[in-house]
Amino acid sequence: MDFLDKKRCTWCGNDPLYMAYHDEEWGVPVRDDDTLFEFLILETFQAGLSWITILRKRENFRAAFDNFDYKKIANYGEDTYNSLLQDAGIIRNKLKIKATISNAQAFMKIQEEFGSFATYIWKFTDGKQIQNAFSNKKEVPATTELSDALSKDLKKRGFKFVGSTVMYAHMQATGMVNDHTIDCFRYKEVQKL
Repeated sequence: MDFLDKKRCTWCGNDPLYMAYHDEEWGVPVRDDDTLFEFLILETFQAGLSWITILRKRENFRAAFDNFDYKKIANYGEDTYNSLLQDAGIIRNKLKIKATISNAQAFMKIQEEFGSFATYIWKFTDGKQIQNAFSNKKEVPATTELSDALSKDLKKRGFKFVGSTVMYAHMQATGMVNDHTIDCFRYKEVQKL
């Protein structure tokens, strides 16, 4: 079957970058801390913007934020912060840049407490992917009780820009929930991961 002929979730439209992200990453269970942190940064910057805007700037973010190395980001000082504010390749939002630095610090505290961020975040789903069965994107929620609980707990631990909507998007992206619609070719593939 040709790349363009596959039946996909309607949200990705026919933008090749969006389609590749949908086909290769979205909904795939992520259990390594580096990738979870990358998605956390990207979701943080996405708040109030479209995901395609972030995807188009993803490599710029990767370059600007030391390949999403949370250990380095946690130690960013004023000079690095000011340099990021001048970087036209990323979203130059003062609060989101500051949040990325403090979130990296909070991320490492969770690692100290739980052994890994993956152990911490996956405990919210008992370590398993939640299998939803939505027929169309209108049925897919923006938040759930689970994303509410995750958001609340992260905020309590000092995280910023981790509202319930952002966290549900994070859960979808990192495969904590399978929200591919049932007619999407990835629905059954992701179930098996």
